[in-house]
Amino acid sequence: MGRLLTAIAIPADLEHVLDEAWKEAEKVEGYLSENEARFLGMLAACVPGKGPIVEIGSFKGRSTVMLGKVAARYGLGPVVAIDPHNSTILLDHQANPQASSYDCFLESIRAAGVAEQVEPLVRDSKEAAKTWQRPIRLLWIDGDHSYEGAKSDVEGFSRHLDPLGVMAIHDALNVFPGPLRVFAEDVLTSDRYGPAGFVHSIAWAQVRPEDGGAFRKERASLARRVARLIPFVRNGEALEGMRKRQYKFWRYLVPHSAVDAREWADSVRAK
Repeated sequence: MGRLLTAIAIPADLEHVLDEAWKEAEKVEGYLSENEARFLGMLAACVPGKGPIVEIGSFKGRSTVMLGKVAARYGLGPVVAIDPHNSTILLDHQANPQASSYDCFLESIRAAGVAEQVEPLVRDSKEAAKTWQRPIRLLWIDGDHSYEGAKSDVEGFSRHLDPLGVMAIHDALNVFPGPLRVFAEDVLTSDRYGPAGFVHSIAWAQVRPEDGGAFRKERASLARRVARLIPFVRNGEALEGMRKRQYKFWRYLVPHSAVDAREWADSVRAK
């Protein structure tokens, strides 16, 4: 069973820690914006529950460094970074069939001083999920953005989320078919989850097995807004002209502004 959440502990020096973590993270090539990185770091610091932070999709280590710096500062256990480091989208396999991001990833975490905080798993996430046994406090999904890939990652690892733990999915408000559909169709419709929302392109939801139903109305309202975007991303095609403008209009109506730790803590307080 889960545990009802009445308060979130926010470290007094959190903003300073996020500033310092971002200074290191922004040195690493990647696609995580500053506001997204700070939100992710805040989750790493504030999410209750047991278990490590699990990252699916590391590339060269931008989010790994952000998570690692925060976790190290507060003694929050390892960041398990799962990535085969052979992306056919992010790497040029025509020029080099053996292309890998792993060496750059290792250099990034060493340069940031978080190598001891990180457990790299150079493995496809679907294979890693088959043998995963540990509870997870924070699940960060930024891997295969196809519908099949995103669904596999959510199904394979979200069942291990500790009660009160949080799942966060990158690029759920960008034009990819997987993150948005899986979040809208599988997460927002389930009473296993309680509070949920977006910060820029990150979708997040907290596991609340005891009182998830109390947040059903809010999740349903969010799901209705998100559903308008699904026809635009279903095929994963680039948007142009009027369709692009329509997509941006409907996306604008999905709440996704940056939040600070206090605002987020208030949003997940038990009803």
